[in-house]
Amino acid sequence: MLTKTSKQVISALVELAKLKEGEWLGVGVIAREIKAPQNYLGKMLQNFALKGLVISQKGLGGGFRLARNSAEITLFDVVEPIEHVSVWSGCALGMKKCSDTNPCAVHDEWKTVKDHYLNFLKKTTIASLGK
Repeated sequence: MLTKTSKQVISALVELAKLKEGEWLGVGVIAREIKAPQNYLGKMLQNFALKGLVISQKGLGGGFRLARNSAEITLFDVVEPIEHVSVWSGCALGMKKCSDTNPCAVHDEWKTVKDHYLNFLKKTTIASLGK
């Protein structure tokens, strides 16, 4: 259910969560570890630096590290900027008049699945994935 980009960024953040206080990890090392394209991963991590999930430092001994504790970063924090899951709306079957008051055949089931998935993303942290 996750795009390749989301999976790669999640994996990169799990690698960054392994760092000790004050350590930095270069994008080349991360890319090799998670088997992702270095240039693309670097651009994605820079985007997440702008969003406040990671910190980047240029130069010798620089790289990336998490901007906050991995137990405070949820999968939703990572997936939302990439996949915009919070705006999932509309009918799963594409019907224009589907709603809570006028549901299609799968409306209630899809709503349940969607809500469970979003809750999973909001409750699962980067720290929990590194165990």
